[in-house]
Amino acid sequence: MIYTDDFLTLEDYKAIIRPMMSERRYNHCVNVSIEAVRLAKKYGADVKKAEVAGILHDITKEVDFENQLQIIEHGDIILTDVEKSTNKLWHAISGSVYIQTKLGINDQEIIDAIRYHTTGRANMSLLEKVIFLADFTSAERNYPDVEVIRQKADISLEEGMLYGIQFTLNKLLERQSLLCEDAIDAYNEILINR
Repeated sequence: MIYTDDFLTLEDYKAIIRPMMSERRYNHCVNVSIEAVRLAKKYGADVKKAEVAGILHDITKEVDFENQLQIIEHGDIILTDVEKSTNKLWHAISGSVYIQTKLGINDQEIIDAIRYHTTGRANMSLLEKVIFLADFTSAERNYPDVEVIRQKADISLEEGMLYGIQFTLNKLLERQSLLCEDAIDAYNEILINR
């Protein structure tokens, strides 16, 4: 775990994201940052990186889809067919590019934590798992089963992720929505290593 002093303060990042999003989204980002710090302390992840990734994870969530695609293209990212057809996933991808190109953040752990905070993936780092679960369980979340996911996340990151991914996949299957390969890979890996 390498501590880096190259980041701005939390207040600086709040000032950057505040004009980019609604009050509801802003409060969510603050809550994710708080939960990410809590989980990072509990599981031994880099606390500063968790705080930064948490506050910035949804930085492009409310940017219109056309501009998100431009950001993604600017980052030379080629979307899979599922990603192309699932614009709800774009903010994680565009956000990972945005923090590099606009904020100068080159820490790969933070970039990946933002990139995969919605879907997860195989071979996730500790920080990626922390941000994934912090987003799922932040204080304002009140969807069915959120308390179950919170309890499981306090037992282990993998148990929380397994339940969270299963919850999401079940909802997508009910709606006959596309399933992201990264989420399936994350789910399978957790089960294999259980």
